[in-house]
Amino acid sequence: MSGSSVLLSVQPSRGLVDEPFRVAVAHLPPAEPVTLHCLHRSEDRHLWEAYGHYRSDQAGSVDGSEDESFGGTYTGKERMGLLWSMRPVPGSMRGLRLRKMHVDTPMVVLISVYRGHLTEGFRERPPMASVVAERWYLAPGVKRIEVAERGVIGTFFIPPGPGPFPGMLDMWGGGGGLVEYRSALLASHGFAAMALKYLDPDKSVDSEVGIGYFETAFQIIQEHPQVMADRVGILGLSFGTAVALTVAAYSKIARPRCCVCISGSHVYPINLPRDRMMLEMARNEGIVQMDEENNVIWRHRILPITKDPNLKVDVGRIECPLLLINGDDDQNWATVESAEDIANMMSVAGNKHLLTTLTYPRAGHLIEPPFTPHIRASNFIVHHTKQKVVLLWGGETKAHADAQEHSWKRILTFLREYLYIQPSRASQAKL
Repeated sequence: MSGSSVLLSVQPSRGLVDEPFRVAVAHLPPAEPVTLHCLHRSEDRHLWEAYGHYRSDQAGSVDGSEDESFGGTYTGKERMGLLWSMRPVPGSMRGLRLRKMHVDTPMVVLISVYRGHLTEGFRERPPMASVVAERWYLAPGVKRIEVAERGVIGTFFIPPGPGPFPGMLDMWGGGGGLVEYRSALLASHGFAAMALKYLDPDKSVDSEVGIGYFETAFQIIQEHPQVMADRVGILGLSFGTAVALTVAAYSKIARPRCCVCISGSHVYPINLPRDRMMLEMARNEGIVQMDEENNVIWRHRILPITKDPNLKVDVGRIECPLLLINGDDDQNWATVESAEDIANMMSVAGNKHLLTTLTYPRAGHLIEPPFTPHIRASNFIVHHTKQKVVLLWGGETKAHADAQEHSWKRILTFLREYLYIQPSRASQAKL
């Protein structure tokens, strides 16, 4: 779309959220200062924005992929800065987090170009040109299937085509509820992924995290006619890591082919007796720190990492490849220290060759799919007390964005390596 003679384009204007786009402006005067601006209205009706300051070249063009931003919410050559540096507009309520809750609709962003280097007042003045772009978690042809069987609640996403496909059990953290967008994106990349609801905000934790629930969910994935039963992995973030490690170490029913664990720990395995786990967690309830903005810091609650083997997953029992992903500025959980202890335990047990650890400098707790806006702190309802707090997740925006982009590529590579059936030598010889 254009305003006057200025031409603004976004290519592709419709794509997956992890697919980079190119924003370009043409027909500007040479050396013209302009601001590229991105505006998004979330599903909970809050406005988010990002912007960068550019100067046109001698041909009157700006290329957001190649040109430097001299200021704004991001600087330097940052092709996707208009997405990952989005933040609530000035005057928004505290503690917001941007999450897609309805994956059957796109994330819609309005990208505009303004004359001059602006830092505010974008909605009060007309842009030179604007264009609407759509970013999807759900690729065309991916099937979304609601699951409510054998006591398991979730959503299954099946890639297009006859299959069979490798499967994934996908679990988020202690915030509870049913979160679908990562599973939808995994299915868009060829994995039959189930987003699992395992902590209900309206119920007690005691009845929600028994290992049998996860074993049943794993079996439901295996039994689907479009899934390779022997090629099912587990992905967990935060508390989902404790679930993934517990299942991998102890279950005789659910035998994952590989596991990906993001920003979590092996402390407090879910196969502990309920009263024992709750007692141990309650003992650490008071080990909470606050930053200067009264954001709650939880990482000290499991420090130092316990030496009691009964309070940790025995990761020496794990027999499948394990990928750990952490940020070294995680302020929510002691993930780096946990990863070090996991490595030591696996080394002693002789299975450390199965472990790959990625630790990202200046990244925080919420390591999500690429170009997700970095959230340093946000509202959180503590599951067992129903208390609302603002948790500090940590991370620096640019470094965290880099960690998300790099780790997602590594996750997909890891899953393809261990979940796809490799062609036999005879088959390769025919190619």
